Amino acid sequence: MQKAQEQVKKLSEKISRRWFMEQCGVGLGTLALNQLLTKAGYAQSNPLAPKKPHFAPKAKNVIYLFMAGGPSHMELFDNKPMLTKFNGTLPPADLLKGYRAAFINPNSTLLGPKFKFAKYGKSGAELSELLPFTAQMADDICIVKSMVTDAFNHAPGQLMMNTGSMIFGRPSFGAWTVYGLGGESQDLPAFVAFSTGSKGPSGGNSCWGSGFLPTVYQGVQFRNVGDPVLYLSNPRGVDEKLQRDSLDTINKLNKMRLDVVGDPEIATRINSFETAFKMQKVAPEVTDISKEPKHILEMYGAEPGKPSFANTVLMARRLVEKGVRFVQIMHEAWDQHGSLVRDLTKNCKDTDQACAALVKDLKQRGMLEDTLVIWGGEFGRTPMVQGGDDGRDHHPNAFTKWFAGGGIKPGVTIGATDDLGFNVAEDRVHVHDLHATLLHLLGFDHEKLTYRFQGRDFRLTDVHGIVAKKLLA
Repeated sequence: MQKAQEQVKKLSEKISRRWFMEQCGVGLGTLALNQLLTKAGYAQSNPLAPKKPHFAPKAKNVIYLFMAGGPSHMELFDNKPMLTKFNGTLPPADLLKGYRAAFINPNSTLLGPKFKFAKYGKSGAELSELLPFTAQMADDICIVKSMVTDAFNHAPGQLMMNTGSMIFGRPSFGAWTVYGLGGESQDLPAFVAFSTGSKGPSGGNSCWGSGFLPTVYQGVQFRNVGDPVLYLSNPRGVDEKLQRDSLDTINKLNKMRLDVVGDPEIATRINSFETAFKMQKVAPEVTDISKEPKHILEMYGAEPGKPSFANTVLMARRLVEKGVRFVQIMHEAWDQHGSLVRDLTKNCKDTDQACAALVKDLKQRGMLEDTLVIWGGEFGRTPMVQGGDDGRDHHPNAFTKWFAGGGIKPGVTIGATDDLGFNVAEDRVHVHDLHATLLHLLGFDHEKLTYRFQGRDFRLTDVHGIVAKKLLA
């Protein structure tokens, strides 16, 4: 009896309270975590399986044509004759009260629009001479002239427009979309990102990142020419059977570990390996635009084998057609502090035809009804001059974006700015309101699409956002 008591004493010394909490608690915690993750869809073998939104969606796919750098609304969409009238004069002092510009002295003189405007379509949308192709589809798009943001520099502005926050670490709109809806293709990523400008976006990969969401929801960056992703081809000596056998073994080990700890990043790894294997066959084919008919290539202005914005937009349509949920094209080229006339002319020549062709092509294929197309940048440009007489600074108070398809009301212009294009005068749409509206089109109540992180529920719209009902069909 005494010997037994001594053994129990020795065992109790080894099994401390801390040991019990650390070791035995893991099993109980893991069971609970696994149940929660499975309910949320993270611990399943395919975390990108299609999911049902809160209500029937109007849009099921998104193509985001992000014109990074801040296109000048006054040269493209928002004609201001009063700016021409008061060109070279100082803006009213009361207009500048509390205003912060990125680089210029707010007391810089006003600059009149550099290009002519005309009205197009039955809707009578007023557009610049720089946008002849967009003018042809004026009745298919919704132009919003009353966008507002909180940021006046590129990186925070792009983060704000993509993640709803000016700080790094938040999930992008694309990641939230895939988190909510899952994917449709078993052979391609659910979220694909491209960069087509003269440089990458100022906000970096965070513009299509997953932030604190599991990384399975982040965008996969494709290249604009050649193999869409590097190392799609097997190295010498590795055939498809060897690769499949190796992958099955790796996935089996990963699945065993996933069942034990329930870490969603392991599910991400399994999914990534499987998607990469399938992409070896599918991705090169779907991004090969040379398979398109001649009249489609001409409609987009695309040239196979030559990297261009037009080629990438055509790829975007092909990817969505094959089940990719969200495609984002970042075209960083619109930061005209100087050389406004020259660079805007070039930018519109590079992008206008393809953007209009995308809407036309989706419409003729019956895809526009459930594909949401978004065009625009992170902010606009100042009514005041920069760079002599041929440039404009960043401007967050008012700018323009356009939208098409996916439940958007076509052939309307929403919102208005004051006579100088400085502030919104009617139907203000903040970035948070825009995100609430886009999520609504995708079938979500933006207040209920949340993810618990660091002790609280986060959402794309933070604690803000009102659905802009005037945008809805």
